[in-house]
Amino acid sequence: MLDYEEGDEAGIKSAAISIEGENAYGLLKSENGVHRLVRVSPFDANARRQTSFAAVEVMPEIEDDNSIEIREEDIEMQVYRASGAGGQHVNKTSSAVRLIHKPTGIVVASQQERSQFQNKDNCMKMLRAKLLELKAQQHAEKISDIKGVQMKIEWGSQIRSYVFMPYQMVKDTRTGYETGNIDSVMDGDLDPFLNAYLTQLATGELKK
Repeated sequence: MLDYEEGDEAGIKSAAISIEGENAYGLLKSENGVHRLVRVSPFDANARRQTSFAAVEVMPEIEDDNSIEIREEDIEMQVYRASGAGGQHVNKTSSAVRLIHKPTGIVVASQQERSQFQNKDNCMKMLRAKLLELKAQQHAEKISDIKGVQMKIEWGSQIRSYVFMPYQMVKDTRTGYETGNIDSVMDGDLDPFLNAYLTQLATGELKK
């Protein structure tokens, strides 16, 4: 867990996690996009059905890339005390770091490490990865040519829907793959969705 921020009333406002393993990015890039959840909210005394959205970004970890030049004057650095689930250093020192890339508006944060310098290093890796991804998406020659594009979290933009009510179904809108075993999916069984995405991506059948 690199960064964690609790929601204003409940749940998670934002989180950043690092996942390591063989072909981690290649497998998990299918999860990039907006996910839609439909359920009876446990926070609603009237037990009404509610819809929630979560925007997920998946990026590879990039150590060094000569094509990504980040100027110091383009970065605003903020330090704050770590919060949420963490180690013994939580809330004791202002070791957590948030970086804002002014030209694009990209914000990255890290509070995992005890050292402010280590957290800044984590942030720079994440920022470099985001900028490289944007550069590729927009076919830009240099960083100054790109503009940050936020995913729209709204109806019709989701890549996958998780429906608990009035029926139980998880469906990927890009591949068409679906399953009624929603509890298994929520427990982490994403392999069928990953495999369907990668197969259709390889065969050119994937819906945009």
